[in-house]
Amino acid sequence: MRTPSIASLVLALVALSGCTVGPNFKPPTPDLPAAWSASAQTSAGQPSQVTATPADAAAWWTNFNDPELTSLVGRVADANLDAREAVLRIAEARAQRDVAAADEWPAVNANASGQVNRLSETTPTGALFSKVGQFPGLSGVSIPNPYDQYQVGFDASWEVDLFGRVRRSVEAAGAETQASVEDSRAVLISALGDVGRAYIDLRGAQTKRRVVEENMTTERDLLDLAAQRRRAGLNTEIDIARAAAEASSSAAQLPLLDRQITEDINQLSKLMDLTPEALRAELSAPGATPAGPAVVPIGLPSELARRRPDIREAEARLHAATAQVGVAVADLYPRVTLNANGGLQAETVSLLSSWASRFLVAGPSVELPIFDAGRRRATVRLQSVRAAEAVLDYRRTVLGALHEVVDALAAYGADQQRRQALAETVARNQDAVDLARQRYASGVASFIDVLDAERNLEQDQLTLTESTTSVSIDLVVLYKALGGGWTTTGGNA
Repeated sequence: MRTPSIASLVLALVALSGCTVGPNFKPPTPDLPAAWSASAQTSAGQPSQVTATPADAAAWWTNFNDPELTSLVGRVADANLDAREAVLRIAEARAQRDVAAADEWPAVNANASGQVNRLSETTPTGALFSKVGQFPGLSGVSIPNPYDQYQVGFDASWEVDLFGRVRRSVEAAGAETQASVEDSRAVLISALGDVGRAYIDLRGAQTKRRVVEENMTTERDLLDLAAQRRRAGLNTEIDIARAAAEASSSAAQLPLLDRQITEDINQLSKLMDLTPEALRAELSAPGATPAGPAVVPIGLPSELARRRPDIREAEARLHAATAQVGVAVADLYPRVTLNANGGLQAETVSLLSSWASRFLVAGPSVELPIFDAGRRRATVRLQSVRAAEAVLDYRRTVLGALHEVVDALAAYGADQQRRQALAETVARNQDAVDLARQRYASGVASFIDVLDAERNLEQDQLTLTESTTSVSIDLVVLYKALGGGWTTTGGNA
């Protein structure tokens, strides 16, 4: 019977290297409701309506029609340290994927050496070599000791991926790379949302400061009026003291608002990798609080899994964990490696070119797991548990995303209703102030009635400003919850 050659054995091994053990990844189907909770929608007649039409939140900041906000957002992607670090993590993951993919190809190394060798004559081998000429028939034969040896050559090795260990490793590395890409997108979304919130909070604080300053002007007018009536003998010093106290109370709010303005400016500076106060000149001029659009399309829950990077990242992590199970399973099977080592070897450099100086060692090697005290099977169980954890993490991420959107919708709807009620309250309080001042000037009402009306108006104006700020911030939070800030076209690992 003819014995198969090494070459035919190698070809057979290569032909068999298409098997891949372990579970194949199947993208999960998240359990999502057909529509958003009706209770979370804004009711009819609200200034801004939420619709179920496909979301257009990739560049959500443009919906506020604020050039300064658009400018800040446009700069943060390149300047934010967290976003830049996330990009570096993508580069790191891609490098790791390339490292894993390199195992699919043979590794070839060239080598050259020149050395002097001397065998110890007090060892059996050295003693034998030194006495070789004393043996019968070998008279005059000698083996030089020491001797020179020069060598140039190569060595090569390639693992025949019989059971898909290398392919699963590459699959896992590719999934980890995609996870890093999605993580970078999530970091960017967070940074954009932080810019929007800090900017809107800044404009809200500046608006509150303007309200306080306008009320201080009114209160100074009241103080002058009280002084005039005192000189005319129409009131007492108590009215003057009360008017002065009210003006001082309003002035006491300015330092707190100035601190909030400074903190917001510095927060924006930090998000853009700038020193504190770097954006002071750009943002010190007061501006109106950005208002959202009349219609806010948010799409359906079924679109959320494809749009939110954190869900896509969790899916990629699950893919990687599933592939790692395959790597562990493949380690239970034999590992075959093709090796070759050859070149030229001679006692002198001039003899290296001789055909007789060639040498070659080639052939397959097999590593067969026999006993490892259960380490490989424990590794399979370990990777299986990690894959199960990744499933739970995916479900947790999807559930958290749903709650974020519904909570953001509820906040947006409730704060709009509150703002409407506060706007009506401010209008009624303005009427009360006008009437109180008229009655006071006519001597019908007391000065305390005027101060109470002014105090209520100022407080409601500040509360209305806070509510307006909250509505805009709620919209930023909603856009962020919807995965706004990037587009799904392109950009895969």
